[in-house]
Amino acid sequence: MFSLGSALLTLARIDPRASGAAILILALFKSRVILGRYLDLDGAPAWRRGFMIVLCGFALLVFGLYLV
Repeated sequence: MFSLGSALLTLARIDPRASGAAILILALFKSRVILGRYLDLDGAPAWRRGFMIVLCGFALLVFGLYLV
C-alpha cells in the first residue's frame, strides 16, 4: 500500500519538495510496518522505538540534503 502511494506520488504533478517529503514519510511508515510485523518488534516496543528514532533522524538528514 505504501509502495503504491510512493509510486503514485512520483507521477503526480506537485512541487518536488512536497512530493519528496511525502515519499520519505511513506518510507517511514513502511519501515514501521516492516519493523513491527516482519521483524516481530511489536513485542519489543523499546527496540522498535529505538530503531524508529534512528530511522527518523536519518530521514531528516536525507530530507535536509535533498532540500540543499
